[in-house]
Amino acid sequence: MPIDTSIRKVMVIGSGPIVIGQAAEFDYAGAQACRVLHDAGVNVVLVNSNPATIMTDKALADEIYLEPLTLTSVKRIIEKEQPDSLLAGLGGQTGLTLAMELDREGFLQQHNVRLIGTNAAAIDKAEDRELFKETMAAIGEPTIPSGIANTVAEALEVADSIGYPVIIRPAFTLGGAGGGVAYSAEELTLVAQTGLDASPITQILVERYIYGWKEIEFETMRDGAGNVIAVCSMENFDPVGVHTGDSIVVAPALTLSDKEFQMLRSAALNIISALDIVGGCNCQFALDPDSFDYAVIEVNPRVSRSSALASKATGYPIAKITTKIALGYTLDEIQNDITGKTCACFEPALDYVVVKFPKWPFDKFVGASRRLGTQMKATGEVMAIGTNFESALLKAVRGAEIHLDTLHAAPLSDRPVRDRLADCDDHRLFTVFEALCSGVSIDEIHDITRIDRWFLARLQNLVDYEAGIRDGLTPESYRRGKALGYPDAALRRLSGSETLPAFRAGYKMVDTCAAEFDAQTPYFYASADARCEARSFPRSGKPVVMVLGSGPIRIGQGIEFDYSSVHCVWTLKAMGYDVVIVNNNPETVSTDYDTADRLYFEPLTAEDVLQIIDVEHPVGVVVAFGGQTAIALTQTLDRHGVRILGTSAEGIDIAEDRERFDALLEQFHISRPKGMGVQTLPEALHAAQTLGYPVLLRPSYVIGGQNMKIVHDDDEVTTYMQRILAQGIDNPVLVDKYMMGTELEVDVISDGTDVLIPGIMEHIERAGVHSGDSIAVYPPYNLNDIMTDKIVDSSRKLALALGTKGLVNIQYLIWENELYVIEVNPRASRTVPYISKVTGVPMVDVAARVMLGTPLKDLGYGTGLHPIPPYYAVKVPVFSFEKLGDVNAYLGPEMKSTGEVLGLGKTMQEALFKGLTSAGMVVGRHPDGRHGVLVSVDTHDLGEIVSLAKKLDDLHFALYATAETAAAIARLGIDVVTVDGIRESEHAFALLESGCIDYIVYTGALKDATTDDYIALHRRALQLGIPCFTSLDTANALADIIASRYNEHNTELVDINHMRTKRQRLKFSKMQATGDDYIYVENFDGHITCPESLCIPLCSRHRGIGGYGIVLIERSAVADAKMRVFNRDGSPGGIGGNAIRCVGKYLYDNGIVPRADLTIEAGGRVHRLHLYTRFGTVGLVTVEMGKPAFAPEAVPVSLEGERVIDRPVTIAGGEYRITCLSMGNPHCVVFVDRVDEVDVAHLGPQFEHADIFPARTNTEFIRVVNRTTIKMRVWERGNGETRACGTGACAAAVACILNGYCKRNTDIKISLRGGELSVKWSADGNVYLTGSAQTVFTGEIAYGGGAR
Repeated sequence: MPIDTSIRKVMVIGSGPIVIGQAAEFDYAGAQACRVLHDAGVNVVLVNSNPATIMTDKALADEIYLEPLTLTSVKRIIEKEQPDSLLAGLGGQTGLTLAMELDREGFLQQHNVRLIGTNAAAIDKAEDRELFKETMAAIGEPTIPSGIANTVAEALEVADSIGYPVIIRPAFTLGGAGGGVAYSAEELTLVAQTGLDASPITQILVERYIYGWKEIEFETMRDGAGNVIAVCSMENFDPVGVHTGDSIVVAPALTLSDKEFQMLRSAALNIISALDIVGGCNCQFALDPDSFDYAVIEVNPRVSRSSALASKATGYPIAKITTKIALGYTLDEIQNDITGKTCACFEPALDYVVVKFPKWPFDKFVGASRRLGTQMKATGEVMAIGTNFESALLKAVRGAEIHLDTLHAAPLSDRPVRDRLADCDDHRLFTVFEALCSGVSIDEIHDITRIDRWFLARLQNLVDYEAGIRDGLTPESYRRGKALGYPDAALRRLSGSETLPAFRAGYKMVDTCAAEFDAQTPYFYASADARCEARSFPRSGKPVVMVLGSGPIRIGQGIEFDYSSVHCVWTLKAMGYDVVIVNNNPETVSTDYDTADRLYFEPLTAEDVLQIIDVEHPVGVVVAFGGQTAIALTQTLDRHGVRILGTSAEGIDIAEDRERFDALLEQFHISRPKGMGVQTLPEALHAAQTLGYPVLLRPSYVIGGQNMKIVHDDDEVTTYMQRILAQGIDNPVLVDKYMMGTELEVDVISDGTDVLIPGIMEHIERAGVHSGDSIAVYPPYNLNDIMTDKIVDSSRKLALALGTKGLVNIQYLIWENELYVIEVNPRASRTVPYISKVTGVPMVDVAARVMLGTPLKDLGYGTGLHPIPPYYAVKVPVFSFEKLGDVNAYLGPEMKSTGEVLGLGKTMQEALFKGLTSAGMVVGRHPDGRHGVLVSVDTHDLGEIVSLAKKLDDLHFALYATAETAAAIARLGIDVVTVDGIRESEHAFALLESGCIDYIVYTGALKDATTDDYIALHRRALQLGIPCFTSLDTANALADIIASRYNEHNTELVDINHMRTKRQRLKFSKMQATGDDYIYVENFDGHITCPESLCIPLCSRHRGIGGYGIVLIERSAVADAKMRVFNRDGSPGGIGGNAIRCVGKYLYDNGIVPRADLTIEAGGRVHRLHLYTRFGTVGLVTVEMGKPAFAPEAVPVSLEGERVIDRPVTIAGGEYRITCLSMGNPHCVVFVDRVDEVDVAHLGPQFEHADIFPARTNTEFIRVVNRTTIKMRVWERGNGETRACGTGACAAAVACILNGYCKRNTDIKISLRGGELSVKWSADGNVYLTGSAQTVFTGEIAYGGGAR
């Protein structure tokens, strides 16, 4: 089938920030998809909130929106861009869920957008637990006994019928989120509620738990013509019960008989055909090891985490093929890139073994449960390829960066090894190996763990080998050790031999076809074979540069480093080098077979890297973009005479060595917090006492602030220093005086002579919160020019003194108006991707060119501080605490976030609102003002809590606080409810359950005695979706944003491919009619595409022009002009009776329509205007406003009957009689006795957001003075109380006539706070409005943040 030519513009939804269960694999998949679409000539619209991705690079899509991945945001982008197709299967569960919600609502159909690839019905059959079960039954595929539940009671009923234990699988979730195992009704009550809360459709599958069965996966592919293949089989080392993301996984499946393999392969292909999958699909099975019984666990109708692993394991690009199939191609029409001869309908064949090993975050969360289950906990993974299972496993273990190069790991407890075998935790592999070394039999281990005997026998091979070399190595045993995967350092240690035989690793090529065809893409893995396909591979003759990747995704070192590595590769290739990349992360773009000229899928250890260098003979090695993983290899490479490109090994050591760096700072008179380097606990205690508490303990040469801690006394120094020393570190521990100042971050590019500073970022949280966990704002919002100049000067001096050629990241602290250096990182930082995208400076490209000798001045980006663009960019961290419910989520110097999102806006408040929304937070308060904030702060924060309390009180939040905090707030005269401490009672938890808490602010003391209390509170808040802030700075920023009135409907949709390069200048007219003032903008050329986003900044009476909203005057095909009204909160305003008169005046006075009678299109219809002029200008206008609509559905109002006239209702506890109608806008008219005494500020919001008004309403409070005079006050939706409302005046007059107070076809005077209007409801059914129109002033304003 040829490409579907009707597909011209495709929206691709990304997966958003890196979280546990959804990591870098979707950047890899999404980047492939965008490339395929782009190459096919299709216009690509990408929506993703993650700035650290290759996927969001300008070259990969035509329009790129770094916007929140919410239903509202995606709808707005679809309305703006009008794509004809949507590709949702490459954005993980996030993208799939959004697409399905859009489809269910009918939004896609309304906007003529179709899902390409797998259709909505097929997705539903796979994701909806009930439909999936029915489909499997229809095709005869067995499933595990189970039932669907939508409530806890239903879950308990299902469990009673199928028997305990049960496993809970929430529908439409990722990474097993919300899932778990329950062994009793009591356990099920909690697990089921958690699962229901996690599912977007509040549905769970309650399934019989079949402990001990094998878990097998098949990655499959199907095209639109029904052709199907099995791409790869995979097998979990652990039996069913451990999430596949937390299990060691092997490919191909190694323990299956041919009959079992063919049985499950046939089942997988049968399933995807029955589901009508189009593209890649993952099928998971449970297989009884003692029979041929099996059951289908689940199917992912999209590209998944396993798809990335299968792609890298086989060389078969699943995301790429899926996208081509979505465009209409069949498998036999798609060529295999690796062989260049076969097509995509050939099933890959593997003549090697692949092992995936998870990377867990438990080093960051000491004390957290390490138990593994159905909910994923790993942040990332490594992949290793070997000629046998043993070698692949050992390669994976040493590549996981857990300080191991064998399977000998220190036990997690001193319990007997047989007892620990029953613990299903991240050390299970090492416990099994320890048991084998201790003489425990394979059968006994199998009975306890249910791990297949084949795997245990392979581990026994390693045990036996190690036992055989205890007395020394022979050449033969050394060779066997290398074949089993042992590095030289391990062999020396295990054998006691100092001298080892000569060895050169051989490298084999991944070819997808077990050598049946020659491979064209050089994708290598190491083996102990003498034959080396890498050495014999043809070379271009170009000089070779090696780039070291960053290894597994983990807290502190995420996808942003892969972004930098890939860009470095691309730049070096463009400069004419052959580029080799070394990495072992299967989730990344860097390990795609066509990123570099040659790919080595190997661990990033000294021995492994040096062996590759021996093959490639590079002219230089780049370590600056691989995070701390690559930087840690610098000294070793330097000792072996390898040229380091960029900052030298000497420069790196100066930055990391306390004494050398202090000497450098002293040379330039640059301050840093006082500190000392220590090696022992007594030294640490002495340093802390000398410096004075509080102090910061900080190990050197670490990532993500690992083991950093602010300590306040000797006991805390002892506790945390012992924890640091237990890691077996070699480098000093730094003890710094802690200062709670403003933290800033600067990225510098230096060529050795000049420097370029793309941007300075300011953290919202003060020092003490790790920079990766802080909200960072660019450009800085609170930095004066004097301090800016000082930062630029200090950054220049440091970069040049370190001999930097490339990137260096410097972190500063401002304390009591003095500048201090916190630390210098001579490498790319986490901020590189987002600063590159916002400033337009391709930082990695520039740095890579500088590394190889190009001067900065020749690159076109200038030197010094780069000009600031007209946007604010706010980086917001994203955490995965919901997957690690028992961890301490209190933020401090050690990083805990797993990913980040970016908000872009004209103002800092707009950008921060978008950032927080992208991070999953609901920003705002309940419209009825009932909700509140629970506050509990430490004693040293009591002085600062009062300003936050005042802000929250002004926003009408109810305040709840623990005793000491409540007393401080009450002294301000602010109402506050005192809450018992967490240890005193369940009062705080009852408040959370009651639904009256929107946010928690907690900075309470976190000593060992209270940590568990906070963890319990935070865990329940997570389950209920209540954000918990441990920094007053963040909480204050949130309050400011809520006060700013930004929401998802009034922010600018920023396409980073078409960003403004300077602040825009906007010509306007400020006009008023009856005191109702708006900003009028001529938009005949359509240059304003997102007017709702201008309302908040321009309508501010203190910081903008001031007005009740913005009115756009545009071209019309049916009238003299078209008018669109936007209220000051950005919401559309409908007709606008006062605004339309001003538009008539504007058109006449400016000579655009020089007639007294004209027409204006507004509110979906054409209105006739008559202008009354004097001395050539308009002063009075009569508008034909149209006919009122009374049907409840037309208003709209959710009340019964044909009309709502004089209807009694209860609003906010009060009794009122209302009349409802539409005059192009919804109106509710309320008759009162004394208008001036109505508390409109309180009642207005109650009416506007009342449940009976689905579209919100304008509310008129009126008193009939006589039969021709009405006195009125009005609350306008989106604007609050205004001085006048034209459609409101019309509604009031009509309501008075309907209720018998006034006569039809007579002029009725409406007296408002802004003046008087005249309304006539004529015999022809139309309502006529007459009133004044006046130009207040005209002008021009610059808008857009950042630049001054």
